[in-house]
Amino acid sequence: MRIALSLLLSFSSQYNVLTSPLVEDLHKDGKRLTPQRLKVLNLFENIGSGNHLSAEEVHEKLVKSSSKVSLATIYRTLRLLVKIGLLHELELSEGGHRYELLSNETPDHHHLICIRCGRTEEFESDEVLRAGKIAAKINGFKLIESSLNVRAICPKCI
Repeated sequence: MRIALSLLLSFSSQYNVLTSPLVEDLHKDGKRLTPQRLKVLNLFENIGSGNHLSAEEVHEKLVKSSSKVSLATIYRTLRLLVKIGLLHELELSEGGHRYELLSNETPDHHHLICIRCGRTEEFESDEVLRAGKIAAKINGFKLIESSLNVRAICPKCI
């Protein structure tokens, strides 16, 4: 998927009708691949997986790069990209949200989230994955993914 997205983004300045899984998913929902959506996708591709941004941070980064896109458009675009499976949304206990690029490289990763500043660090744990598999099996479920959000206070906020 990453190759298809990179190929798609390489054509972003032309805004032609392209055939790709992303374009097809958008068209199924009656949506288009707009320049603003491409800018948001390009930003997440450039920062790579493992980086978590709020809508405000996405907006700030795009404005700094001379992109004209409203915060309302950012919110709509992020919701759409989560819906079609390109981004993952982390809901923070304080009501905030952070977004990250979905990656096949680390599908079962977990998050350590500071409850004061929102700093988010990823970690992997075979023990958490095993516990998820056991719980799923005991209850007759098929495990799709394993994700744990640990809420804590980071060293800067202590």
